[in-house]
Amino acid sequence: MRDHRRLGRELGLFDTDPLMGAGLPYWLPDGAVVRHTLEEYVREAERAAGYRHVYSPVLGKRELYELSGHWDHYRDDMYPPMDMGGEQMLLRPSLCPHHALIFRSRARSHRELPLRMAELGGMYRSERSGVLGGLTRVRAIQLNDAHIFCTPDQAVEEAAGALALISRAYADLGIRASRHRLSLPGGGGKYVADPALWRRATALLREVLDASGVAYEAVEGEAAFYGPKIDVQITDPAGRESTLSTVQIDFHQPERFGLRYTGPDGARHRPVMVHRSVIGSVERAVAHLLEEHGGAFPPWLAPVQLVVLPVGADQEEHAHAVVREAAALGLRAEVSGLAEGSLGARIRRARLVPYQAVLGAREAADGLLAVRLRDGRRPGVLPVAEFLRRVEERVRARGTALWEPA
Repeated sequence: MRDHRRLGRELGLFDTDPLMGAGLPYWLPDGAVVRHTLEEYVREAERAAGYRHVYSPVLGKRELYELSGHWDHYRDDMYPPMDMGGEQMLLRPSLCPHHALIFRSRARSHRELPLRMAELGGMYRSERSGVLGGLTRVRAIQLNDAHIFCTPDQAVEEAAGALALISRAYADLGIRASRHRLSLPGGGGKYVADPALWRRATALLREVLDASGVAYEAVEGEAAFYGPKIDVQITDPAGRESTLSTVQIDFHQPERFGLRYTGPDGARHRPVMVHRSVIGSVERAVAHLLEEHGGAFPPWLAPVQLVVLPVGADQEEHAHAVVREAAALGLRAEVSGLAEGSLGARIRRARLVPYQAVLGAREAADGLLAVRLRDGRRPGVLPVAEFLRRVEERVRARGTALWEPA
């Protein structure tokens, strides 16, 4: 069975240390490449979809989370307050209160809406030791989060656009949703008591799901404390289900924070807040990608995209020249030289690298490479420039395809 904890250590992506603490993994160089590439992919996709990026602090006053409702409804999952100069400060459990403050930092007009605010930011959950594991349950989370401030008439279209963004990302990452869930409140007092707002938000999310054409199930007891949400569920190789991506329509926090915009009528109106996460936490996304692909990441996401394998010592300098050409195109390439063993051993060691290029005396003399793909296909002997161009095209196109016909 594919276990991301074992794969992550075998491939040198991440690890833990008891002195850092449980649920606080650190990223090794190859893991940092995967994480950075994934984060930049999300930022690029968000920019193309009209999002603006912000940074906000990972600390906030206790009063902030009292205002947002997190202190009343979510306190058990938060770290204890820190007394700093007579003020109680908290590690944030969510980014939405900070984004609400950024929205209300100045007067807003209806002409600015929808205002799509995104951040890849840290947040912290006081998880019990018994539930921590690898990258799937951690205490310090890097969240791909966004909040869209819009008019009530724009909410359905914005939520649908977020759902489409999630679908495109899954296709590029080579993962699939196991199901879509409409998460509704259940019994108990952990939810905000405002039935009218719950009914209104639920009706809009049903409209989004129905228009998208995806099958979904309504499940009670899985909503956020402030509103219903669409959860995009994934399933690991062991059959365990978890939530990776979410879309929420929220009327509660705009009211709590007193958010307003000036409408075309000159009057002040309350915006709707659409919460949205394309890949959820970076940690959980990488864990799922590892298990889904068994460490054989899509070409654009692989920590090493190309390995050049000289047959003899005379070809090693030429191999390094090929790697320099690849690097100039933005590719992540390495030489696997004779010091690392026989050619067969080096090919086996590079089995998860999308592209392997064998360089013998004849290829070096003629500016060629004998190309091997990770899946066992051999496109043949190609000129260096043509091969690198085709690899660069596949990486730039993203997706999961290794090779396309000439």
